[in-house]
Amino acid sequence: MKTAADIIKEKNREMVCIDHDKSVADAVQQMVAQKIGAILVRKEGRLVGIYSERDLLRHMAAPGFDPAKAPIVEFMTSPLCTAAHDTSLTRLTEIFLGRFIRHIVIEEGEQPIGMLSIGDALRASLLAQDQKIKELNAIASWEYYENWGWDRKKR
Repeated sequence: MKTAADIIKEKNREMVCIDHDKSVADAVQQMVAQKIGAILVRKEGRLVGIYSERDLLRHMAAPGFDPAKAPIVEFMTSPLCTAAHDTSLTRLTEIFLGRFIRHIVIEEGEQPIGMLSIGDALRASLLAQDQKIKELNAIASWEYYENWGWDRKKR
């Protein structure tokens, strides 16, 4: 079964981070430029939170909210949800669904090696199911089923 590290490797994308002292507008600009829905927030080299499209929507309706002046550190989601690099795809899916979250930072030891979204997990799951179907079809082709029971036809 695939692990979080396997999915990170296949994803082949660097984590996108922003410093904690930047504004929400800076984060949104970087998210748009990178075509991503969430950005990790870093302070002194450590990941301290995440800011997503949902965070922006939730705060846009607040009176007096100005993305250009709002410090990202005050509006990010923290603490981060993390999982070990050897976490199975099944367990990752359980975490996403059980905690109602969309992003998990994957760590090897204490070091973050990437971030997975629920979409990444869904894609990996669908690809694994597709591979399994191909393997089963190779074992039992339609020809097998068409010829099955041929001796009964002669009676």
